[in-house]
Amino acid sequence: MTLKRLLLVSNSTLYGGGYLEHCQDQIQKFLGGQVKRVLFIPYALQDRDNYAKTARQKFQSLGYALDSIHEAADPVESVLTAEAIFIGGGNTFRLLKALYDNNLIQVIRKKVIEDGIPYIGSSAGTNVATVSINTTNDMPIVYPPSLQALGFVPFNINPHYLDPNANSKHMGVCSIFIIIRMNGQ
Repeated sequence: MTLKRLLLVSNSTLYGGGYLEHCQDQIQKFLGGQVKRVLFIPYALQDRDNYAKTARQKFQSLGYALDSIHEAADPVESVLTAEAIFIGGGNTFRLLKALYDNNLIQVIRKKVIEDGIPYIGSSAGTNVATVSINTTNDMPIVYPPSLQALGFVPFNINPHYLDPNANSKHMGVCSIFIIIRMNGQ
C-alpha cells in the first residue's frame, strides 16, 4: 500500500488576495523539491485557457512548471505521466462530468492511491477528492453519469459556504487546509 498525499484547500482566492496566495506556502511545502511539473485540470470552469494561464503563472512563481490537461492530445496519458495533480475550483458538477467524459476517474485514483503522487484540490477540486459530490452547494448545470467522486478520503467535504449577505466579501469558508498523509486503503 502506498501513502496518499493530499492537500485539500477550501478556496482558490481569499478576499483581498491573489489566486492561491493564501496557500502558496503550503503548496511549496507540500510539493517540495521532488516535483518539477504539475498537471492542472481546469475542467470546473468553462474558460479553460484563461484558467490555465492563471494557474500557470502562480505555479511558475512558486518554481513549478504547469501543464494543463485540456491542452494535451491524450488526457489519460497526461495523468499517467504526471508528477503531481492539481484540480482547481469552479462548478463541481461540470468538473466531475468532464472527469467521467475523459475517462479520468480510475487513472487519477491509480496515480494518487497506488503510485502516491501528490494531489492538490481547491474548492471543486477538494469536493471531487471525496467519496461523492452529494454535499456540494453548486448548481447542477450538467449531470455527470454518477455523483461518486475520486474517493481519496472516506467522507465528504463541502468547502462552499453560502453567505446570505449579498455585500459579504467572505468568498467561502476561511481558508482551510487539509494535508492528509495516510496509508492507502
